[in-house]
Amino acid sequence: MHTAPSLVRTFREGFPLPQILNIAEPPTSSFLENTEVQNMLIDGRWTAASAGETFDTFNPATGALLARVASGQKADVDRAVTAARRAFERDSWAHMNPHARTRMLLRLADGIDASAEELATLEALDSGIPLSVTRGMVAASSEALRYYSGWPTKLQGTVNPVDPLVHCYTVRAPVGVCAGIIPWNGPITMAVWKVAPALACGNTIILKPAEQTSLTALLLARIFIEAGLPDGVLNVVTGLGRNAGAAIAQHPGIDKVSFTGSTQTGKSVLSDSIGNLKRVTLELGGKSPHIVMADADLELAASNAAQGFCGLTGQMCIAGSRILVHQSVRDEFSELLAKKVSVYRIGDPFASDTDLGPLISAQQRDRVNSYIELGANEGARALVGGGEPFDGPGYFVKPSIFTDVDNSSRLAQEEIFGPVAAIIEFTDVDEAIRIANDTDYGLAAAVATRNVSNAHLIAQKLRAGVVWVNTYGELDPAFPFGGFKQSGIGRELGEASLDNFTELKSVMIRL
Repeated sequence: MHTAPSLVRTFREGFPLPQILNIAEPPTSSFLENTEVQNMLIDGRWTAASAGETFDTFNPATGALLARVASGQKADVDRAVTAARRAFERDSWAHMNPHARTRMLLRLADGIDASAEELATLEALDSGIPLSVTRGMVAASSEALRYYSGWPTKLQGTVNPVDPLVHCYTVRAPVGVCAGIIPWNGPITMAVWKVAPALACGNTIILKPAEQTSLTALLLARIFIEAGLPDGVLNVVTGLGRNAGAAIAQHPGIDKVSFTGSTQTGKSVLSDSIGNLKRVTLELGGKSPHIVMADADLELAASNAAQGFCGLTGQMCIAGSRILVHQSVRDEFSELLAKKVSVYRIGDPFASDTDLGPLISAQQRDRVNSYIELGANEGARALVGGGEPFDGPGYFVKPSIFTDVDNSSRLAQEEIFGPVAAIIEFTDVDEAIRIANDTDYGLAAAVATRNVSNAHLIAQKLRAGVVWVNTYGELDPAFPFGGFKQSGIGRELGEASLDNFTELKSVMIRL
């Protein structure tokens, strides 16, 4: 393949490094006051782990201890399943009047709105996501509940004409006891994405947050209990994935599990669920391509691409980390992208001008840095970053952009989950589509072009669950979200998600 001339100016030579802000003393959260251990919620009561064990959670911006959290085991999952089953079998919940269920979901949304700043602050403390972003996540969580509040009155079946003397119809029945295992990137949003459709369909649910970010799930549960959600309908079991998470996937009393996380862990959840043939929804990893055509608005494309791989400090399953650029605009686009990244401010999640916070943990920081080192070893050239060190507390890393990347390289094929992008050159639309689809993943993709015909053509041929054109990362509660290939099974959000939380029942009556 023809290689365009190297860029005249590299990031170090022509652009300033991203700025690192000082880390101020973080604010406190009233949720964490006067409590030595954050307990789990089972059957409407706050309870310690059966074995009395706890784990620590840290502020990723400072590395300081934030809280101690109850560490659930199989016995705690057993208790939660018993409570959820008992709540499900009460007619007052599973067969609640749909209008009453709508009002309940709206009260839950009102509860989120009333505690919005407390939720956003706690999320920023626990995950390191900038407060300006967590505020948006909290608002989006409320909106998701309001969207799903409209569905209890619309879970309709069909009447099926089979015989004049037979009345045959279908109904949507709740699955039963569900479980939602949520990740550490955007935990409050992911929690609501699982809880809202489950409750709208009349299920009960056990929520298992990631051990790195358990706190907003617990606060959310407190808000929902105070809003009047019946005991046992929502249970929150905190704990390590290898203990509480595995126990949930293996539990014969759970009818459905919805998991968001890495592809490797998702495969384990799927395998562990075989025992009772649980219904399983998986939203997994990605290595999403962002195709920049020669006719694209390059300024807009660079802005979208920068946010696409740097948003949440690159800790997004949808991160557009493979940026495919037509050879005729590679240099111009790459320079624009470098300029966009150069003005990002990295640091204190509570500073109003912070764009990027820390990574979630020291382990994740080291993983990302290892891929940055790998990029250089594989022959790619660092246009931006490339391992620039950050001295100070917290788990920070500077964005890196590599050019001259081979799509078969590990840098281009493996999910990094950090702000690292690979620029890959193509010569025509067919080659762009081939490169874009040459991955084990298929969660998301994007196209930058002014040609509407090309936009539709490329979108049809991309093997991805979501395709954005001239934008990146926009989601809506009504917009189904999920992946092809090893990026998952099933869909979150939209009407499609309701299929995950209902069973289709056929009824035949001879007249």
